[in-house]
Amino acid sequence: MSDNQHSSAPQAPASQALLGTIDGPADLRRLSRSQLPQLADELRAHVLNSVSKTGGHLSSNLGTVELTIALHYVYDTPRDRLVWDVGHQTYPHKILTGRRDQMATLRQQGGISGFPRRDESEYDTFGTAHSSTSISAAHGMAMAARLKGESRRAVAIIGDGAMTAGMAFEALNNAGVAHGGLLGDVLVILNDNDMSISPPVGALNKYFTRLMSGKFYAAAREGAKSVLKHTPLYEFARRFEEHTKGMFVPGTIFEEFGFNYVGPIDGHDLDALIPTLENLRDKKGPQFLHVVTRKGQGYKLAEADPVKYHGPTPFNPAEGIKPSTTPAKKTFTQVFGDWLCDMAEADPTLVAITPAMREGSGMVEFHKRFPTRYYDVGIAEQHAVTFAGGMACEGMRPVVAIYSTFLQRGYDQLVHDVALQNLPVLFALDRAGLVGADGATHAGNYDIAFTRCIPNMSVLTPADENECRQALYTGHLHDGPVTVRYPRGAGVGAEIQKEMTAIAWGKGEIRRTSSLTQGRGTPRIAILAFGTLLYPALKAAEALDASVANMRFVKPLDTALVAELARTHDVLVTIEDGCIMGGAGSAVMESLQAQGLALPVLQLGLPDEYVEHGEPGKLMAQCGLDAAGIEQSIRERFLTPVAPVLRSVANS
Repeated sequence: MSDNQHSSAPQAPASQALLGTIDGPADLRRLSRSQLPQLADELRAHVLNSVSKTGGHLSSNLGTVELTIALHYVYDTPRDRLVWDVGHQTYPHKILTGRRDQMATLRQQGGISGFPRRDESEYDTFGTAHSSTSISAAHGMAMAARLKGESRRAVAIIGDGAMTAGMAFEALNNAGVAHGGLLGDVLVILNDNDMSISPPVGALNKYFTRLMSGKFYAAAREGAKSVLKHTPLYEFARRFEEHTKGMFVPGTIFEEFGFNYVGPIDGHDLDALIPTLENLRDKKGPQFLHVVTRKGQGYKLAEADPVKYHGPTPFNPAEGIKPSTTPAKKTFTQVFGDWLCDMAEADPTLVAITPAMREGSGMVEFHKRFPTRYYDVGIAEQHAVTFAGGMACEGMRPVVAIYSTFLQRGYDQLVHDVALQNLPVLFALDRAGLVGADGATHAGNYDIAFTRCIPNMSVLTPADENECRQALYTGHLHDGPVTVRYPRGAGVGAEIQKEMTAIAWGKGEIRRTSSLTQGRGTPRIAILAFGTLLYPALKAAEALDASVANMRFVKPLDTALVAELARTHDVLVTIEDGCIMGGAGSAVMESLQAQGLALPVLQLGLPDEYVEHGEPGKLMAQCGLDAAGIEQSIRERFLTPVAPVLRSVANS
């Protein structure tokens, strides 16, 4: 390992002599092999410098510098397709494909995304952000090339964590067999960044790997097969090759899927990567390359703690991430983590399940205190949901801690394996609503709509930190499936009561009553708020002299409260940080119709479009969901001369 790799913060030459000349992979391919290590140093420093200013994913990107250089050096991109799994390790790829000077806008509103985007660059061949999709997409591209008679390659780069998902193995199972006599020319690169580079990944192993990937080895193997095929020695030779190869490499499982396995090789050694990729590029059919990389490579602090530096906010690279000196409000994730431990103390049947999101979901302390009741199932959301169902069948009380956007991946299991059987599984949905810099792929916009339509499901939307704790307790006591949704970050800073008290099931509460008289002049307005938007709704209500209800439940909806507000007000306004279509506002409309109540209703929520990345507060304002936006929308709809029909209906 070089001295640079041991330094606290790698320093690029001030001129970025090589990186400054790279405006695309064609420029990269004009460099000599001897220049590539210097380019890697400059690229790694540029990634660190950029992320330290904007925030973003760091450890994973520092680990893919050499691999990214080698791929664009060997393959004719974008004609050859690179598909990055998840995509949080593609900053070096973005820099080398014409976006070097845009890195200052990374994950900022109006700037470039932290993930691959097809509409951002022709080099981003497939949009990603959720894991384990790369092999399926690359296989599809490879087969399309075959059908169109095009000679190009497709490469999927997938991490060892993403290989825990069933979808990756579904794709391997499909890509390794011929379709109509055709095999796709697809290379799967397993970027193994969890295991250390062990002694076998040395000179002898490099020689063996290059030999196995080269034309001589392939020709010799095929020649021997043709000679021995019709003799008794053929089966013996086949088995001997299989078992001998297995002594050197852990690739038997991938060979069984129909792939030619090569590796493992050092993913930071360009002298190993480039010749191996050149050999594999020229081979037909499905290939599998196992590379070993190190998260945080080249930056000592990230190497020592890759989790801490996985997705940092802006920091000083020379000093590293420092703890905040100002006391911060407790986040909803921390509220959940505290409740989980407290509830586990009181209820020995509680078990906690996460699909590889221990830190993100606030379960570190629970794992430490209750290790036998903690289950990290890997990036396997489908399994997580059904696994929870199985435990519930046996009298346990599972809590599945999962991001809203990731529950989408286990939807069939939610419907068939939990809700249909009315099993008591509590889903703690973190990252509900907009999530800021991670953008549309990670936003939890749809969970209200896709959960409330399922029979037996209950949906709770707490308004603040204390109500979140009590809602989790309430949901845990319920004898059926429940989702409790809460946003990323902190709330209003509500005081959290240690004592757990159940919320009256399916009941909302009035938080403000209008002083206006119904049916007299200015329409009397009632705002029905779901979740944390209660607080901007209360602020807007002060300016409008409107009533406000904290609904707390989307399902079961407090239909009695809806009816009361409809009879005592001229117009209703529903507010939620989820999609309007099929959301909580739709539930209110359905309730009014079922009860034979007719009055104007304004539904406020997230629009029927993908909301891009940016600062959360600005995005909410952009969607009209801050206090000023709520007030403006209500005034435009009900309190201006442009709505005479609604005014007459409201006053009738």
